[in-house]
Amino acid sequence: MILSDKAILDCIEKGDILIEPFRRDCLGTNSYDVHLGKYLATYKNRILDARQHNEIEEIIIPEDGFVLHPNELYLGVTEEYTETHAHVPFLEGKSSVGRLGIDIHATAGKGDVGFCNTWTLEISCSQPVRIYAGMPIGQLIYFEVAGEIENFYNRKKSAKYNQKTVKPVESMMWRNKF
Repeated sequence: MILSDKAILDCIEKGDILIEPFRRDCLGTNSYDVHLGKYLATYKNRILDARQHNEIEEIIIPEDGFVLHPNELYLGVTEEYTETHAHVPFLEGKSSVGRLGIDIHATAGKGDVGFCNTWTLEISCSQPVRIYAGMPIGQLIYFEVAGEIENFYNRKKSAKYNQKTVKPVESMMWRNKF
């Protein structure tokens, strides 16, 4: 079941959900709008290796925006820091963003109960498009969980994305054993 606006507000009041900064006007009927932070990143190498640490180069989005280009993967980040202690958060792109030909995540739209951080976005586009820091980029939807949680994300020793950040985080696939 997806939480309604009133249920999201109740969870914020109880401390089950934290959104910083929280703006009441960003709360929709059953979602919360998040915004693009000022940092982007691209990988330094054109060929990525899943077993290696692929380094990134940081980009700060200027006031007059930044043009995304097709066939390039950009890592972005939300302005909002979130914590979710009792629900499963899903991050989806806003339809207005999709209508500009921008995808905000390739595969990582679901968070885990216990996820406490900003959201790294896997941004790609179908044609050149100018983006701006602070623009609405996605919406968080919260699902109820059936049953008790044994393994909260923020308490897992193996969690790769627990380090609090305001910048995009590169893939940590190389930390897996395969």
